[in-house]
Amino acid sequence: MAQNSNTSNRGFASMDEAKQREIASKGGQAAHRKGTAHEFTSEEARAAGRKGGQAAHSKGTAHEFTSEEARAAGRKGGQSRSSRSRNAGSSSRSSNSGSRSSGRSSQSGHEARG
Repeated sequence: MAQNSNTSNRGFASMDEAKQREIASKGGQAAHRKGTAHEFTSEEARAAGRKGGQAAHSKGTAHEFTSEEARAAGRKGGQSRSSRSRNAGSSSRSSNSGSRSSGRSSQSGHEARG
């Protein structure tokens, strides 16, 4: 980073980028160890990604996927999603089957009353 003669040589902003990243990384690691680091929910992460993508597109710096890259990303996402649903589906199916049958009986009971 080039130093202007009117700027101070002190402080975080005056450090070179590598030194800033090193210090910021240590702070993030410490926050995770301490348990005070922010953990993004999937919805927060999705919104942040969307916001970043929109900003990059408006600046003209966004990556433009080729059709092959897009297909590969879609396959990778689909594989990840299907493996999650397979793992979650086995436990939720057994619990859902009970709620479905109770849902049907309450619907039929409602129809009889109406």
